Amino acid sequence: MSFPCIDKLETRQRDLSNGPEPLYEKVVTGYNLFHHAQPFVCDHGGVLSQIQLAYETWGRLNKDRSNVILIHTGLSGSSHAHSHERNTRAGWWEAFIGPGKAIDTDKFFVVCTNVLGGCYGSTGPGSVDPLTGQRYATTFPVLTVNDMVRAQFLLMDHLGVDRLYASVGSSMGGMQSLCAAALFPQRVGRLVSISACARSHPYSIALRFAQRQALMSDPNFNRGFYYDGVMPHVGMKLARAIATVTYRSGPEWELRFGRRRRAADQPPMFCADFLIETYLDHQSEGFCLQYDANSLLYVSKAMDMFDISRSVTERLRAQREEAEQGLAAKGSGGGRTVCGAGSVCLSEAESPESHVGHSSVETGDEIMADLVAGVKNVMQPTLVLGVQSDILFPVKQQKEIADILRRAGNTNVTYYELDAMYGHDTFLIDKVNVGAAIKGHLENV
Repeated sequence: MSFPCIDKLETRQRDLSNGPEPLYEKVVTGYNLFHHAQPFVCDHGGVLSQIQLAYETWGRLNKDRSNVILIHTGLSGSSHAHSHERNTRAGWWEAFIGPGKAIDTDKFFVVCTNVLGGCYGSTGPGSVDPLTGQRYATTFPVLTVNDMVRAQFLLMDHLGVDRLYASVGSSMGGMQSLCAAALFPQRVGRLVSISACARSHPYSIALRFAQRQALMSDPNFNRGFYYDGVMPHVGMKLARAIATVTYRSGPEWELRFGRRRRAADQPPMFCADFLIETYLDHQSEGFCLQYDANSLLYVSKAMDMFDISRSVTERLRAQREEAEQGLAAKGSGGGRTVCGAGSVCLSEAESPESHVGHSSVETGDEIMADLVAGVKNVMQPTLVLGVQSDILFPVKQQKEIADILRRAGNTNVTYYELDAMYGHDTFLIDKVNVGAAIKGHLENV
C-alpha cells in the first residue's frame, strides 16, 4: 500500500524546516492600526500592557458620525472584508459590501477589525510582548468574546464614534454583535446576528475541542513556542479539516461530490480517494499556513466560553474589576510577571476561576431566565438569521436568541430561517437571501 499523502506531508515538513515561515500579520495588507497604549485587563484576569487592532474602513463618515456600521468577523476572519485601494484583493464579504449592496457604502461608513487575539495585525499570541521583547505564544492571556468587543469600542472611541448605526456579525461575529448590544446598549442602534448563538452549546464545543487536540498533538506545536522553529503544519491541517466538515452541509456535498472517487479504476487507498476527501485535503492545506495556530487556540476557546447570561457576564466583570484594582494598587504598567520558560505568573487577583463560563443555575427555566436577564437592555431593532442546514450553529440556537430578546421586552425582533444548502457558510455564499435580509433591516426606517 502506498501513502502519497504521508509522502507529501513529509516533503512539506522538510521544506518548512529549510526556510522561515510567513509572518501572519503580513498575509493581509493595507489595514490601519489603532494603538491603545494603556494596560488592557482581560475578563479572566490577564493583563496586556498595550494592544493594537487592525481595522479597515469603507464609505464616508457623515458629519455627526451617525452612519457607522461595525462588522464583526468569524473565528479566522481578518479586517479585510472588502477590497479597496490599499488592498485590491477581494475581501471575505466582498459581495455584501459596497455601493448599493447589502451594506451600502454610499450610505454607511463601514468598519471591520481583526479581533484581539487574531493574527492579521491585531495583538495576539504571535505578537511581541513589549515587556519581554519575545512573542507572547501561550503566555498570552485567556480571552473572552467580551474582551474582543471591549477592544473594538476602544477603537470606536478613538474614531470619535459615540453610537453605532448597527452592529453586524456572523458566526463568532454574531456572538460579538449580540455582546456589543448587551455591553454597550446605548452605543448600538441596530443589531444583526447571523448563524450565531446566545451561549455555546456542547456540540460546537466538542467540535472545537477536537480541532485543538489535533493541533496540539503536532510534535512541532511545542506548547505554543514554535515561532523560532517549524510551524505545526500537520496539526493545523487536521484541525482545519475537522472544521471544514462543520462549515458545509451533507446535501451540498452529496450534490457536488456524491460518492465519486478521484480515480475509480484504481484500487482503494487510505489517502484522499473520494472527491470529498480531496476537497477536504485541498481546503485544509490552503489554510494551515495562513492562520496562526495559537490564535486558533485562543479564539476558539473564547467561542466555547461565550454565554450572554447575566450571571456569567457579571462574574466576568467582577473578575476584571478585581484585576484592575490590583493593577492600580501595583502602580505598574502591565501587571504581568514572566516567570520562566513559557509560563506567566498571575497575582491572586488575576488568577482565572475555573467555574467562569458555567451557569450556576440548573433547571431549564432558570437558565432561560438568566439568558433573558443578560439581554434585558438589548432593545435595538434586531435581525436574527439562521440556516436550516447549519450543523455548527443549528437554527435552534438562533431561535433561542430571538426568544430571549422577545422575552426581555424587545418588540422589534425579526427572525428569518433560510432553507439553504450551504450549511454554516451560507452567510458567505448566499448574497441574494442573506444580503436582502441585511439590507432590508439596515435601511428600513
